[in-house]
Amino acid sequence: MPTNLGGRLRNTPLPLTSGLLPLFEAVVNSIHAIEEANVSTADGRIAITILRKGKQGALDLNDLKKKGPDALEDIVGFRIEDNGVGFTDENMVSFRTLDSEHKVQKGCRGIGRLLWLKAFKQVRVESIYRAEDALRRRTFSFSSVRGVSNENDGGAPEEAAVKTCIHLDEFNPRYRNYARKTPKAIADSIFEHCLWYFIREGGAPLIELVDDGEVISLNDVCDAHMHSSAVPETITIKEQSFDLIHVRLRSNSLSAHAIAFCADNRLVTEEKLSGKLPGLHGKLTDADGEFVYSCYVSSAFLDECARPERTGFEIVDSVEGLLADTEIGLNDIREAVVGRAKEQLSEHLEENLKRSKEKVTKFVATKAPRYRPILSRIPETELNVDPDISDKELELALHKQFANIERELISEGHDILSQTNAPPDEQYRAKLDSYLAKAEDIKKSDLASYVSHRRVIIDLFEKAIEKDEHGNYVREDLIHSLIIQMRKDSSELPLENCNLWLIDERLAFHDYLASDKPLKSIPITASGDGKEPDICVLNVFDQPILVSEGTRLPPASIEIVEIKRPMRNDAKAGEDHDPIEQAIDYLERIRQGGVKTSTGRPIPSLQHDSVPGFCYVLADLTPSFEKRCRIHHNLKRTSDGQGYFGYKDNVNAYVEVISFDRLVNMAKERNRAFFDKLGLPSN
Repeated sequence: MPTNLGGRLRNTPLPLTSGLLPLFEAVVNSIHAIEEANVSTADGRIAITILRKGKQGALDLNDLKKKGPDALEDIVGFRIEDNGVGFTDENMVSFRTLDSEHKVQKGCRGIGRLLWLKAFKQVRVESIYRAEDALRRRTFSFSSVRGVSNENDGGAPEEAAVKTCIHLDEFNPRYRNYARKTPKAIADSIFEHCLWYFIREGGAPLIELVDDGEVISLNDVCDAHMHSSAVPETITIKEQSFDLIHVRLRSNSLSAHAIAFCADNRLVTEEKLSGKLPGLHGKLTDADGEFVYSCYVSSAFLDECARPERTGFEIVDSVEGLLADTEIGLNDIREAVVGRAKEQLSEHLEENLKRSKEKVTKFVATKAPRYRPILSRIPETELNVDPDISDKELELALHKQFANIERELISEGHDILSQTNAPPDEQYRAKLDSYLAKAEDIKKSDLASYVSHRRVIIDLFEKAIEKDEHGNYVREDLIHSLIIQMRKDSSELPLENCNLWLIDERLAFHDYLASDKPLKSIPITASGDGKEPDICVLNVFDQPILVSEGTRLPPASIEIVEIKRPMRNDAKAGEDHDPIEQAIDYLERIRQGGVKTSTGRPIPSLQHDSVPGFCYVLADLTPSFEKRCRIHHNLKRTSDGQGYFGYKDNVNAYVEVISFDRLVNMAKERNRAFFDKLGLPSN
């Protein structure tokens, strides 16, 4: 039955990321040709030449100013030359026969030549081979359009040597763009694909990669990569034999530990081991230095299940049902190999697990105590993080586990509620106890998170009021943003995003809050003024407390907060220069506009100034500002000397001036008990 070459090519898959696979196949073919010629590996020779576009144009003097290495020209093809058996008549017949079984015992499937034409427009072959006692020279071309063409078979000069030269011409740009570019990267790729031939008994022939005069010996690459001798072993999975080779590689280009699944003495696919083996993170270290571990897996079973183009396997992930005891799935192989890898790397894994535990414990103790209550509920395998992981990544990992526990808690809660109509039994009570214990840990974690957040905010605030490396202080808007986001109001600011507790815990409980918004846009007043108080807070008491018969506390209060730049020393009379005057003026403007609730309901009052005001000024006590506090506003100094306070009877307002240092100190003192309980520093 005739075969359509074009049709076969269309039905032969080759991923764009596997553009160098045809080159690898050609190299493997050369190794087999050397073996067929009974040439020892010591005498075998394979030369791979990278063919690039020629350099174009005259020397540009501007190029002399450019720094760094010259850009590599595009790869247009490869030439592979070996001293193997060559294209004998038998081999030529096999080449013409798609899906040939000529070298099936070596794992050849007659598909490598199809892969050539997937990535290259044409292949040219020149081969000198021995026929009986004479040397002959065979040349031909191979393309998707013409198949084998331009064939010529004749005598060869007596002084000629047996060899074969294969030209892979016109590299398809679609594959070229995804392929490695540098000779070193290509040499590493060839080595990784053909590693089995290097680590087998007898090793590989001399293989060299040539690129514009640069020569890289793959045997040297092997020496540079191999960290220690390969360790072979054979295991049995459901009565099938599997050969494993444990390899330690020290290449800088390799960073991931892997399982390498092989078929027909070739690498087919790799899987990362990280995440499958607790304690396996980054490069490992032994007495000889850093290394990356790989386990090469081969078997007759994998040979049979490999796809024809050797880009994957026709094996299900897992086998269930009646065939589970006899049929092999990838998970069966994977679990067995991981178990053997664990044994090979046990001492390194134990050390990493120890370091990982120390990393998590220290991080939770010093930086993220919110996770302490739930640590015991996180599976140990999920706590096996990379000891060198960043705090950010560790926080994200712990938060993910916290979210999982919360999800489980919600699910368990619904399950328990669904059983409320059934009579309680021991199983139900056990579920309920487990649920309540988990809920308690979540509550503890939430509280720890709340307190830890406060610790971070205090630290950031303390840092913000210091001089920078240039001796300057930050603008007041940065300090403002640490307390509350600017140009927002209650409808846009969740309570957890406000840090008003830095000033006064009571400010957290408000009916309405505005941050750096014009008075005319604030719904609690009808003022048409465009002035913008830093922070404006309205507290409404829906259920006033009886003080004495017929007397109630004021139904509402207004808080104004003004923030000034650290160490500002230009205070003087006038609203624009005196922050106390400025705060009081804002208060008066709001009152005169008629104070309302945030929903627009009027607040009953006999006089506009009956709504009490609280004015807070955050500023450093510079000489000019202290003078305004003492002399012009008649405020009293606090006992620690870091603030001023007083009641302005004429405007029914309490005024408090808080220095930045006092703000930090008071916030620390109010939260000290919580910080101490969580093991957080409070100084």
